[in-house]
Amino acid sequence: MLDLKWMRSNPEEVNIFLSNRNYEFDLDALFALDDERRALISETEELKAKRNEGSKQVAVAKQSGQDATALMDEIRRISERSKELDALISGIEHKIEDMSLNMPNKPHSSVPVGKDENDNLEVFRWGEPRRFDFEPKDHADLGEELGIMDFVRGAMLAESRFTVLRGLGSRLERAIINFMLDLHISEHGYIEILPPFMVKSDMLRGTGNLPKFADDLYKCEIDDLWLIPTAEVPLTNLHHGEILEEKDLPKYYAAYTPCFRREAGSYGRDTKGMLRQHQFDKVELVKICTPETSYDEHEKLTRDAEKVLQILQLPYRKICLCTGDMGFGSAKTYDLEVWLPSQNKYREISSCSNCEDFQARRMGTRYRPASGEKGSDTDKKLRYVHTLNGSGIAIGRTLIAIMENCQRADGSVEIPEPLRPYMGGISEIK
Repeated sequence: MLDLKWMRSNPEEVNIFLSNRNYEFDLDALFALDDERRALISETEELKAKRNEGSKQVAVAKQSGQDATALMDEIRRISERSKELDALISGIEHKIEDMSLNMPNKPHSSVPVGKDENDNLEVFRWGEPRRFDFEPKDHADLGEELGIMDFVRGAMLAESRFTVLRGLGSRLERAIINFMLDLHISEHGYIEILPPFMVKSDMLRGTGNLPKFADDLYKCEIDDLWLIPTAEVPLTNLHHGEILEEKDLPKYYAAYTPCFRREAGSYGRDTKGMLRQHQFDKVELVKICTPETSYDEHEKLTRDAEKVLQILQLPYRKICLCTGDMGFGSAKTYDLEVWLPSQNKYREISSCSNCEDFQARRMGTRYRPASGEKGSDTDKKLRYVHTLNGSGIAIGRTLIAIMENCQRADGSVEIPEPLRPYMGGISEIK
């Protein structure tokens, strides 16, 4: 959510970034509602002044023994009108909030302007894609032949885009999870969290998933609880509505969770295998910090995610998303794309975003700055925190990348050395 005062002062800038983000938004309608709200508030204040003055006159009249009936009737009419206005103001404020919740975040000045993924900017590449002396198989064929992936039973138990992992496939998934958590907690300084996998509607509104992306979420109607699409939602909302102290920032959180998405807009895409699932595992990283440090923290968070791929020796590239391809709540996003030999191209495995104060305004999460040198009251004015999130990284896609990049001609898969301690010393799946 953006600051309405800022938008009113910078309408041209707002319209430019909306155009750059491929969004249609009726800014004039939003401002018209705000004008109506302001006019009603002004009328309400005038009525309150009249009511206060009338109350004084009634008191004087009663003290002097005069008939105050007419004055009291007038005060009653003013009070009734004030209640009507309060209800109108409340209704308009709900409309303003509903409109504002559908406004995307403003891109950072360093984000390249573009319409879609073709305009994204490649920052750099790490590692060289392996050259095979045989025709590499995709993960789905490998998984079925090795007996570690069962797509038929996944669909039987649920529907398509659900998968049963078995044996060493399940163990490798668990090994990847533990490896990533240990790395981020022990070396990168994150606090491990095990959050609920279901959240209230307010939490999803806080991170920007609602109301815009309701169709992509799974909901338990009877309880008004939603299955989380990513651990970003509970982690970022850990301080929903709180006032933090600057001395306690930044906060680093990491969590493993399953994630649930309908993939409503991906019909016909990546239907084979585990690349695009309705349920998948992920280790998520979230940071909460001050505005002054958020872009340094963004670079660090992205490097933390990259470290996973580097340790596992998986070739990848780093992409800065353009204005037209960024997520709804992001001010700047780096995507990490891992090399998949079967597709002969890079595919997204992590997305690391700085949302600035976009989510904090929706959550009502602020901080109290430490005293300035002079210790004045203005130094302690409450400010909104900045929030950042990133996959650290997607577990299923890491499993896919390992299987495809580490496969052998005989159909076996070599386990990367850093994962072997988590596999009880097992070095291959065959």
